[in-house]
Amino acid sequence: MPFIKPRLSFLQIINMNVGFFGIQYSFGLQQSAVNPIYDFLGAHPDQIPLLNLAGPVTGLLIQPIIGTLSDKTWHPRWGRRKPYFFIGAIFCSLCLFAYPFSSSLWMAGGLLWVLDAANNTAMEPYRAFIADKLPEPQLATGFLTQSFFTGLGITLANVSLFLFQKVITGKHGSIPYWVFGSFLLGSVCSISSVLWSITKTPEIPPTPEELVALKASNKSFFDPFIEIAHAIKDMPQVMWQLALVYLFQWYALFCYWQNASKSIGLSVWKTTPTKNPMLYEEAVGWASLVNGWYNVVTFLSAFGLVWLAKKYSPKFVHVACLMLAAIGLLTFPHIQNKYLLFLPMTGFGIAWASMMGVPYLMVVNKIPKERYGVYMGIINMMIVVPMILQTTTFGYVLQHFLGNDSEKAITFAGVFLLIACFATMLIKAEKPITDGISMPMTGH
Repeated sequence: MPFIKPRLSFLQIINMNVGFFGIQYSFGLQQSAVNPIYDFLGAHPDQIPLLNLAGPVTGLLIQPIIGTLSDKTWHPRWGRRKPYFFIGAIFCSLCLFAYPFSSSLWMAGGLLWVLDAANNTAMEPYRAFIADKLPEPQLATGFLTQSFFTGLGITLANVSLFLFQKVITGKHGSIPYWVFGSFLLGSVCSISSVLWSITKTPEIPPTPEELVALKASNKSFFDPFIEIAHAIKDMPQVMWQLALVYLFQWYALFCYWQNASKSIGLSVWKTTPTKNPMLYEEAVGWASLVNGWYNVVTFLSAFGLVWLAKKYSPKFVHVACLMLAAIGLLTFPHIQNKYLLFLPMTGFGIAWASMMGVPYLMVVNKIPKERYGVYMGIINMMIVVPMILQTTTFGYVLQHFLGNDSEKAITFAGVFLLIACFATMLIKAEKPITDGISMPMTGH
């Protein structure tokens, strides 16, 4: 008889996903603090996209390889996915501790490469971990619990930047001490949250037949690359359709993250990093608070999206959420009252919850379980390829077509999210899956 996965309690699903909190705290710092650090170190606006190349390139290389390796891994004590969580978290914590000590652009850029490689090593197996552990009716809850912890982790990262800026003064070189406080907190959160999930959640061991297949599989250096190529060749149509959505969705998000602080500086404070550095620090702090707010909305709305995805379909939920995000970014650069910036970011936060969980529901039932790791890695390739395109092309677009104007860059991102919305409508809708349980509507 086929193995039937046991249903997990809601608390067990929470425990298995706590590690996602620390991983996303790190990504929150990358979204809100890394680019201002580049500004503090003297980077020009058109240099920022290329300096962010580390994230998409390491994601492209690391995630599918780690996914493939974890598919082929099993240890009676350490499990299949958990060794990769742990190794990634250790290196992530070390890099977060060291990052604020960057004394030059090359040092900050180099550390970002190591930090992103570590984050991707820890994050990739987490998607497969959900598919490994949960029966089909609980997949929506599992993936959107990750959205909840995405919002919570990035919220804490952004709120820490805002609060520490208010209470910690002084600088080390050109980097303010409040940046050090946020990165040190992130270093602690990264390793401690992953350790919590590792110790609280046992993995399901392979069946005897699966163990025989694992032992019989080749162990050559080229095996992961061969497996990735075969998986892409066999990829279901819905994943190709999702790739089109991701092309525009993730290009747009990188445009927003790289330009949010400077756009707020222009629209609210009427300043730039070079015109008035002290005033620009105020804009950076407020951008962190705005980003923190949209992530608060993310973790408050994540479980509501579980209910909507089951009642209607993941496709229609994602279409609606992308539309909210597009409207938010199209209005964002025209708002001069700093408090009103929270309004468009509310819709963006709901969309961010969808982006981090709902697309996986569109494809997970089309993926064979023995290939969960490699296909989750390939989905991440669909995320990072648009990011690579953005980091290598948007500097030219920003300089030659948008006049190095960060407000126009945000508008550009809003248009791309509209295109992503229409691309999502091309995906064939799946029948909603119900699990017969009542889910909480907020992140409490």
